[in-house]
Amino acid sequence: MEPEIAYEDLTPGRVFDLGTIVVDGDEMVAFARRFDPQPFHVDEQAGKESIFGALAASGWFTASLWMRSYADGVLTRATGLGSPGGEEIAWPAPVFAGDELRSTLEIVEARRSRSRPGLGLVKLRGLLRRGDEVVFRSTFTGMFGTRA
Repeated sequence: MEPEIAYEDLTPGRVFDLGTIVVDGDEMVAFARRFDPQPFHVDEQAGKESIFGALAASGWFTASLWMRSYADGVLTRATGLGSPGGEEIAWPAPVFAGDELRSTLEIVEARRSRSRPGLGLVKLRGLLRRGDEVVFRSTFTGMFGTRA
């Protein structure tokens, strides 16, 4: 099956709306228990007494929510070839169970690889917002195959 999205489609300024996600409290806590068991992520009372004022999602859980929306909305339909890394990951505001988050992907820059002609390097910015407030931001490079 021919991918719908290739390097040539990832032009600077293009924004993909990746949909909304409602944060499931049970998933949030299960993730934290396994991967980030800080008290304010796994214990209701500790969350209330923390700077967050409530049980807060692990930032890594929040990142995984964005990643799932990126995979579903773009990567499964694209010539994606992985990522060599990124420049930024930030959690400027906490996330809580029940939050409705909107996920987007912005194409920041794109260039063809000089050493691999069938490969494009694309600088991407991923965002999750609760209303107008950004709760997750990541800037990284994606590698995508070209059509030619």
